[in-house]
Amino acid sequence: MAQPQKVTDATAEPEQSPEVREKVELAKTFAFHLLKGIKQIGMYRHNEARFPEFLSKALEAISTYTEKFGPLSLKVEQQNFMLYGEPLFSEESPLPYKFFRDGIRQLIFRPGLPLEELVTLTLIALSEPERGADDVLAQLWRAGMQQVEYVVVEGFSMEGANEDEVQVEVDKVVGYLYSRLQTNSDDFLRFARVSAEDLDAKLDGVEQIRGLVVGGRHASDDLKARIQREITEEENARLFPKLVGAVFQVVEGGVDDAALLEEIFLQLLDMLLLQDDFATVNQIVLKLRALSQREGGEDLGRLLTNFLHKMGEEQRLTRMGESLKTTRTRQPQDVTRYLQALGVDSVLPLLSVLETIELPENRLLLGDVLATFARDLPEPFVARLLSDRPQTVRDMVYILEKSNHPERIKMFGQVMKSPNLVVKLEVMQIIGRGRTAEARRIIQDALTDSVSQVRMLAAKLLPEFDREKAFTDLVRLVRDPGWDKKTSDEKAAVYGAIGATNLPSALSMMQQLLAVKPSLLNKRRVMEDKLLAITGLGGAGSIQSYKMLQGVVEDKTQPLEVLTAARKAMYQTRKALFGDSALPEEAS
Repeated sequence: MAQPQKVTDATAEPEQSPEVREKVELAKTFAFHLLKGIKQIGMYRHNEARFPEFLSKALEAISTYTEKFGPLSLKVEQQNFMLYGEPLFSEESPLPYKFFRDGIRQLIFRPGLPLEELVTLTLIALSEPERGADDVLAQLWRAGMQQVEYVVVEGFSMEGANEDEVQVEVDKVVGYLYSRLQTNSDDFLRFARVSAEDLDAKLDGVEQIRGLVVGGRHASDDLKARIQREITEEENARLFPKLVGAVFQVVEGGVDDAALLEEIFLQLLDMLLLQDDFATVNQIVLKLRALSQREGGEDLGRLLTNFLHKMGEEQRLTRMGESLKTTRTRQPQDVTRYLQALGVDSVLPLLSVLETIELPENRLLLGDVLATFARDLPEPFVARLLSDRPQTVRDMVYILEKSNHPERIKMFGQVMKSPNLVVKLEVMQIIGRGRTAEARRIIQDALTDSVSQVRMLAAKLLPEFDREKAFTDLVRLVRDPGWDKKTSDEKAAVYGAIGATNLPSALSMMQQLLAVKPSLLNKRRVMEDKLLAITGLGGAGSIQSYKMLQGVVEDKTQPLEVLTAARKAMYQTRKALFGDSALPEEAS
């Protein structure tokens, strides 16, 4: 087994031996390809699948070194990695500072470094803790890399010594401790933490140092898994169940001091919420409910009511919101059961919590729970439909729709007063699924909205309610004196909606427009009407409209613009009817 490099900085000059020079050159080659790979990752940050490709050269270089000389131990300085006193980067780089800032003074790469560990280490180095990412040490700890070790020094001070002298002394201590941590046996430490309380470090010529932390490669995955299992078993299988069981033994044995019992359950609730252990809270509620239903359980019924009230208090729901804000919950069903147990007094605090949650799935979870309250208590949700925050309006619309409240469509009508166009369009899509007379009235009223996008969407949605009524309303728009002032996009939307009714009268209307012969005075108007008729036939999307478009394409008396539009509409109609497999190789 190759002996690992000593942690202390090498003081010998590289020129002492050809072996040292070869080591430095191989390490510089690794550093060069590492920086090159990092630059490529920066250019293609969205394409994670190519990260291993970008770092493959760097892996080849480090593998060449470790296969020949064993572990590569790099000293971390603020702007460079050092080996035998030689800087590895040809110019100063910000990369080492990410490690240096968190106290990492040595990086050790062991033989057999897999590509995925090199990618992981590189992504950790590229992370930005100042923008919300975890610090480098925390990420290294979670990564659990087997072939990458690190040594951390932080919080040291020495009286009567300047900064340079302190650095020399620390290097000596780090080297000493690291050498003591190395062994070829199975009994060794991967990580050590030394503080002033549990260590007086006295080495030859080294003054005492207070607050020394040495961190290296942490435990193996097997060791971590075993320890985590023991901790989980201790907390979940032993500590909390025993604690809850002991409390209920006291309850069933009879307690004269009701206030003391309430305080015990309150402390237990807060402890479980700090652990995000909603499952145990739900078990407590079920147990209390079962006990309260027994003969003589009036006192426990009051205890249950008080416990549920405490569960729904604002400060505890706010604490839950902090947990749900950006983190996916491990057991969403437990969170749902917890929230479903709350009373209507919790609605307003939960609405405040909803506004703070950023993760979409957690917003959905909370929205589903609030929907159970909205059917019987819609007022708080309706009041927020005119909020200045678009996301709040979307949430309220979702909750009211999910609640299936019989008056929800009428409530949505208030959103049509909102100045936010995107919100209005989203709500119209939801209203359009209602298929009720009230929903149709709101959509019909939107035909006269001041915003053209709203009018266009209303025209598109109307045929989905009643085709004959929609045809009448839309034709009335076409014959309105203000029709000529509308934009070409809005006119096309209206004609597409007329065609979507698929009524014989609608198709006849389009056929009549296409048959008109232009004169010198009305040539432009006739051309516009013909193109709108093509749009209408395309909106119909039926076999009959397809045949009519085919007839237009074959009519060589039609203007070139009409023929081109008809070919395009025919192509799109055929695709909609028969799918891509039935399309010609190229539309002609």
